[in-house]
Amino acid sequence: MDFRNKNVVITGGSTGIGLATAKAFINAGANVLITGRSEQNLAKATADIDSPNLKTIVSDTANLAGIAVLEKAVAQSGSKIDVLFLNAGIAVFTPIEQATEADFDAQFNTNVKGPYFTLQQLLPHLADGASVLFTSSTVATATNIGTSIYSATKGALNKVAQIAANELAERKIRVNIVSPGPIQTPGLEGVVPVEARGYLASATAMQRIGHPDEIANPVLFLASDAASFITGTELIIDGGYINYSTK
Repeated sequence: MDFRNKNVVITGGSTGIGLATAKAFINAGANVLITGRSEQNLAKATADIDSPNLKTIVSDTANLAGIAVLEKAVAQSGSKIDVLFLNAGIAVFTPIEQATEADFDAQFNTNVKGPYFTLQQLLPHLADGASVLFTSSTVATATNIGTSIYSATKGALNKVAQIAANELAERKIRVNIVSPGPIQTPGLEGVVPVEARGYLASATAMQRIGHPDEIANPVLFLASDAASFITGTELIIDGGYINYSTK
């Protein structure tokens, strides 16, 4: 896929799925701006990608101040956004009886409020015919124990994306959702103990955990002209996790 002369913005682009997707867009010729909370992680991403087509900005899109920093950078660039990948997200897994208000607020701020207002504030900078993508999760429809808050955030995010697809259709802006299953990322490693990762692998039809590149490539497809008639759609990329049965 050819993204030469295309401008891509990726939130949460310094590690995991965001980083893999940034690399894929760079390799396809795009100009890419990634955000992250950690200046150190952004510096590592810059060294890893090693391309003049990459720009980074420290921006915590879980709050309006951080979103304003991103919006200002985009405005000052003078370039319209062709692809906006709203990927930043966090997870805290805990039973309902043990969940705290801080857990609740942190996940809803990052996973719902952040993408919602990032999209809102960047709408004037989106090119007509642009592609917007949200990173959701298979947990939006699953009922795994301990994921009540995280699952609720992703369910809410899906509805925001579906309505955005309708609202932005007049500008020929396509809005789609990618919902990964278990993917080997720092995010997963931070919330799933080593001993539990084998179970996650065994719960997929393919009997393994996915790689970030296996999300990045479908993201590029959905952002490309090859997906020109696809909008308001959720693409589940889970190695058969949702529908897998051993019976």
